[in-house]
Amino acid sequence: MNEDVAIKVEGVYKDFYLPHEKHDSLKSTVVNIFKKKDATIETQHALKDISFEIKKGEFFGIVGRNGSGKSTLLKILAQIYQPTKGRVQTEGKLVPFIELGVGFNPELTGRENVYLNGALLGFTKKEVDLMYDDIVDFAEIEKFMDQKLKNYSSGMQVRLAFSVAIKAEGDILILDEVLAVGDAAFQKKCFDYFRNLKKNKKTVVFVSHDMGAVREYCDRAVMIEKSKLVLEGDPEKIGTEYRKMFITEQVDSEDNAEEASKRYGDKAMVFSKPKLTKKRLRDDDQELELKVTVTAKIDIEQPILGFSIKSPTGQSILGMNNKLKKQTLEILKGGDQLDLTWSVPNVFSNGSHYIDLAAEYNGGSLIADRWEESIRFDVDKEEQTRNIVSPSVQLKMKSKSGK
Repeated sequence: MNEDVAIKVEGVYKDFYLPHEKHDSLKSTVVNIFKKKDATIETQHALKDISFEIKKGEFFGIVGRNGSGKSTLLKILAQIYQPTKGRVQTEGKLVPFIELGVGFNPELTGRENVYLNGALLGFTKKEVDLMYDDIVDFAEIEKFMDQKLKNYSSGMQVRLAFSVAIKAEGDILILDEVLAVGDAAFQKKCFDYFRNLKKNKKTVVFVSHDMGAVREYCDRAVMIEKSKLVLEGDPEKIGTEYRKMFITEQVDSEDNAEEASKRYGDKAMVFSKPKLTKKRLRDDDQELELKVTVTAKIDIEQPILGFSIKSPTGQSILGMNNKLKKQTLEILKGGDQLDLTWSVPNVFSNGSHYIDLAAEYNGGSLIADRWEESIRFDVDKEEQTRNIVSPSVQLKMKSKSGK
């Protein structure tokens, strides 16, 4: 294995054997000896021929629908399961953040469970003594530490488990949906912790349904579907393809073929054809005004409506939605229309640019209408640069004599 590779997965298969007959007596056991094994046991192929490499210092994402095999793959990487076929090589100390809280005893207090869990992670009592205050501060449950764990809420238990687990420093961290821990304030702590991991070039393998987190943190990602690795590469592309898997309907049949190929969603909300105008402000300064109407087909709670602008090469330059602008709408009732007007300074460099539209709901997990390249606009400025953006820049020069 190359010295810059932290994890190498080669041709991994994983099968589970599911018996369909229960032998609860000596008679049934003896009788069924003569039956064919295949008739009573079903083979479930959880993973099929999975291969990839993770480099040292890389933040690597694994995404997939429930039942696709991603959690099984994670447990193989964490050495909880052994592959049926193939092999996994790792370089460095591996710390799994899987099934947080396993080993906790509900009859013990929070304090006692910290020491118990610390021992399971390989810490001595003296080491736990030194880190105890930091663990409690991070979990934010100091006044509950002498209560029995069975009196904790599930969120408090996971927060405590997470706070202990992050003390087990390793070269490779295996994370399974731990960003969903706790309330908003505690999640911010988790985000800060993962940003620090990325900054310190830790090797991290991260499984999540949160495509926003995958896009923000991951350097590369893979998508697992029906036990197979179907896509590997840029997290932005992986995130888009993952969300397309949940689309239940396509655009209306009367839409032209070119538009249909760039538009998808379940049509719970639908965009009208957008309109873009350029307004001159002063000198060469311009403002772009994007107008579009969204129509709800059903009642939608807290819709997320936004846009993004891409460069001539397809690179995303900027994006915004009403949630980020803190202009939330509690409900958009079926049949209602909402007019949106976005204003953006024209800071873009010369060339053809494209605007993508997105209408989402259910916290952003469901796509109602995603319209890629809904409209194109051209920029032609006298001042030309090689940069992605080219805002109006003022320059003042004043010469001074060297005498």
